[in-house]
Amino acid sequence: HTFQCWTFTCKIFSFFQYKDKEEVVLWMNTVGPYHNRQETYKYFSLPFCAGSKKTISHYHETLGEALQGVELEFSGLDIKFKDEVMQTTYCEIDLDKAKRDAFVYAIKNHYWYQMYIDDLPIWGIVGEADENGEDHYLWTYKKLEIGFNGNRIVDVNLTSEGKVRLIPNTRIGMSYSVKWKRSDVKFEDRFDKYLDPSFFQHRIHWFSIFNSFMMVIFLVGLVSMILMRTLRKDYARYSKEEEMDDMDRDLGDEYGWKQVHGDVFRPSSHPLIFSSLIGSGCQIFSVSLIVIIVAMVEDLYTERGSMLSTAIFVYAATSPVNGYFGGSLYAKQGGRRWIKQMFIGAFMIPAMVCGTAFFINFIAIYYHASRAIPFGTMVAVCCICFFVILPLNLVGTILGRNLSGQPNFPCRVNAVPRPIPEKKWFMEPAVIVCLGGILPFGSIFIEMYVLHLHVFLDYRCGCGFPGLRSCSYVSCFFLWCFRMYGLFQTSFYFGYMAVFSTALGIMCGAVGYMGTSAFVRKIYTNVKID
Repeated sequence: HTFQCWTFTCKIFSFFQYKDKEEVVLWMNTVGPYHNRQETYKYFSLPFCAGSKKTISHYHETLGEALQGVELEFSGLDIKFKDEVMQTTYCEIDLDKAKRDAFVYAIKNHYWYQMYIDDLPIWGIVGEADENGEDHYLWTYKKLEIGFNGNRIVDVNLTSEGKVRLIPNTRIGMSYSVKWKRSDVKFEDRFDKYLDPSFFQHRIHWFSIFNSFMMVIFLVGLVSMILMRTLRKDYARYSKEEEMDDMDRDLGDEYGWKQVHGDVFRPSSHPLIFSSLIGSGCQIFSVSLIVIIVAMVEDLYTERGSMLSTAIFVYAATSPVNGYFGGSLYAKQGGRRWIKQMFIGAFMIPAMVCGTAFFINFIAIYYHASRAIPFGTMVAVCCICFFVILPLNLVGTILGRNLSGQPNFPCRVNAVPRPIPEKKWFMEPAVIVCLGGILPFGSIFIEMYVLHLHVFLDYRCGCGFPGLRSCSYVSCFFLWCFRMYGLFQTSFYFGYMAVFSTALGIMCGAVGYMGTSAFVRKIYTNVKID
C-alpha cells in the first residue's frame, strides 16, 4: 500500500501488490440511464443479486468522491489473483412481476452500470430489447479478463454474455468467469486506455486550437498597434503643451482622454459588491491556473473524485487572494464597511455553488439517486467555508488594506462629477453586452463544443460577456445535441452550467478590470496634470 495525504483526507491507495491467490475485490458502483449520465443509482437498487462472500464495507476516501455520488458495494464474487475461474453461478434471481418490471424499465432506458477492480473502472449494459421492443433480455454472464504485470493488475475487460429473456415467475442464474493473462502494460500506464486516443486526432480540434491562437495574436496585435499609435500622438501633443507658459496653457482647453483625468479614478457606484466580484474573479483565475498545472503534472484522472477534491482544496488555500485584491480595492475606493465586504467576498462563490448543489440535492433525494450528498459531507463543506475559507480571506483582506489599500492615484478625483455627453447608439450598454463577447467567445467556441461532447457524451471518462454567451450556448447545446430527459438531469445540467457561466463571467471581468486598470494608471502617470 502507498499512503498519501491529499485534499483534506489521508487515504490508502488500493494500488495493491498482490500475492498469488490473494483476494481481489470487485466493487459495484452505480447504475443509470445511458443518456442521463449524472442520474445514477446504487447498483443493487435494481434487483440484482450478490455473491455469497462476506460483505465488505466501503467508505468515501475523498471529499470529491462523496460529492460525485460514488457508492461502492461489494459484489460478493470470489476472485483471487492469478486464480482462473470457469463459468460459475454465484446467485439466482427470483423474477417476480415487480423485479421484471424494474429490469424492463432499465432496459428501455438503456441502463448501464459501473464496476471497479483495483481502481480500474469497468462498464457494462444491463440488457437489451428485441427489434420490435416487445421482448426484453438480461445479460446474466460477466466474463472478466484481467491483465497483470508482475504482481500488479494493469488491465481489466468485461464481456457480457448469457442473454436471458425476462419471463415473470422464473429463476435467473447470474454467473461469472475470470481469466488471467500476462500484459506488457506498465503499471503507471494502465489508465492510458481510458483516455480518448482520437481526441487530439480530430482535424477540427487542431483547427480550433490554431484558430484560437491566431485570433488572440491578431486581436492583441491590432489593439496594441491602435493604442500605441494613438498614445504616441497624444503624448506628442501633451508634451508641446508643457512647453507653453502658464497663461497659454490656461487659455487652452484639455482634449482627448486627458480631459477626464478628474473622473477616471472615481469610485464605483457600488464599491462593496464591485470589489467583492473583483476579488472572487482573481481567486477563480488563480484556482483555474493552479488546477490546470496540477492536472498536467499529476494524473488526477486516475483517482475517483481527485479533480474535484483538488479544486476544493486549491480554492480554500487561495482564499487570501480573494481577500487581498477585494479588500485593497475596497479600501482604495474609500469603503469603510470592510468586514461586511470581507464576508460577501468570502461567501459569494461558495454560496452560489452550495446553493445550487443543495437545490439539486433535494431533487436527487427525491429520485433516490446516488448523487444525493450525505449530511456529513454537507457539514464538512460548511466547516471548510467557515473555518478555512473565512479566516484565510480575513488574512488576505487585512494584508490588502494595509499593504496596497491607499488610493495612490496618479491624479486627483474631482469633487463634482463631470457631465457625461450623450453616447452614440453603438456605445449603449445593451449593445455592448450583445457585441462585447463575440470575439472572446468565438475563440473558445470549438473547444467548448469538444468539451461538452467528452464530458457529457463520452462514457469512458466586455470582459465578463463570454460568461453570458456561454450560458446561451449551453442552452442551445442541450436542446439540439443532447438526448437528456427528466427533471433531475435537466436541473443538474442547467444548474451547474449556470454556475460555470457565472464563474467564467466573474473571472473574465476581474482579469479585464485588472488589465485595464493597470493600463489607465500607466498612461495617466506619464502625463503631467495640474
